Amino acid sequence: MSAAMGLNAIDAVKKAPRQHGAMEYSEAPTDLNVVRGYRLQRLRDALKAGDYAGGLFFNQLNTRYATDATNMQVWCAHYETRCVFVCTDGPVILFDYANHPHLATDLPGVDEYRAIPSFYFFSVGPRGEERVKMFADQISDLVKTYGGGNNRIAVDHVSIMAASALQDQQISLHDGEGLAEMARAIKSPEELILMQASMNACEQGIREMRAILEPGITENALWAKLHEVNIRLGGEWIETRLLSAGPRTNPWFRECSMRPIELGDMVSFDTDLIGPYGYCSDISRAWVCGVDQGDIKPTDEQRRLYAKAYEQIQYNIGTLGPGKSFREVTESTWTIPDEFLSNRYTSCMHGIGLADEYPSIKHKADFNAKGYDGVFVPGMVMCVESFIGVEGGREGVKLEEQVVITETGVERMSTYPYETNWL
Repeated sequence: MSAAMGLNAIDAVKKAPRQHGAMEYSEAPTDLNVVRGYRLQRLRDALKAGDYAGGLFFNQLNTRYATDATNMQVWCAHYETRCVFVCTDGPVILFDYANHPHLATDLPGVDEYRAIPSFYFFSVGPRGEERVKMFADQISDLVKTYGGGNNRIAVDHVSIMAASALQDQQISLHDGEGLAEMARAIKSPEELILMQASMNACEQGIREMRAILEPGITENALWAKLHEVNIRLGGEWIETRLLSAGPRTNPWFRECSMRPIELGDMVSFDTDLIGPYGYCSDISRAWVCGVDQGDIKPTDEQRRLYAKAYEQIQYNIGTLGPGKSFREVTESTWTIPDEFLSNRYTSCMHGIGLADEYPSIKHKADFNAKGYDGVFVPGMVMCVESFIGVEGGREGVKLEEQVVITETGVERMSTYPYETNWL
């Protein structure tokens, strides 16, 4: 599928909910096996370029990327209990927390299914060192069988105990987290179609949140609606609980609480939603409680804060494009006024895919201390961030937009409107 065809298909998926009501997610809008094949090949190409015999991935997002295995991802993220070993030239072996091979029956990228010899403490208590040796023996055998004499492997998340056991087998361990992040950064046209389906579910959740926003509803109850809609439409989980109202909006990063939202409160939120097919939809909007019912109008200060956040978002989207360097974009972004600088968001923009991903683009004020360079290429998906709040001020506005880097510029993935009548 060409990039142009991919964008046309994305546009069709974007419009579907408005044309036909809530989208049915029982059938994928594109061939999932094409997506799975693309992702596995991206990992293998990265392993080959790094001269690795294979990659061992415990990070559940990397395991999902390689295999599309989804069972109990959040639970498995707590323990060293499911992983995948991707041979650069050889099979893909999924190690699961127990022997349930039916969970991988429909996954064409999984060549072999094994139950991992559990070695995390919850499962085996003080017998971890005995059990981890069994696991290291299996990885060593795979490296010897398929590595062609190469003992170098890329690894993302392993405990000290597991790393030591692998090194005792003369396996050379190297960073696999960055390797996987770089592989995941460029989406295929089919991946973009799945990401748009996730965004559609996210926006339906936002619409239903707004419909129930009224004085007296708690922050938690409002946030629960987004969870409910996401699950109802085939989504998976939400990474954070970033919704707050009134004085809890400034500074940012307070998670939702049992505080009732009051008439006239600013309500800001950040979706961080893992939707259908495991893709993240990450946008932010801000409302004022009571405005939709005609009970109140936003104050002059609320309008001023909102206008600045909107200006930052729109300006910074305009700095993006294929072939531009991270440094070039950083240096050309909106200059944050001094009164908002201390409360600025932690990044200017960041990549998105199965979750927040590479790259993270820093603000001009932070580039020398934290920034790094690179190049934007077609297929990257970026989330452009803004938080505007005066230090010591009562409220703040959080806005965020998700865009695709195309061959000619950028295309927005979200159609949910801003409060442009406030500007």
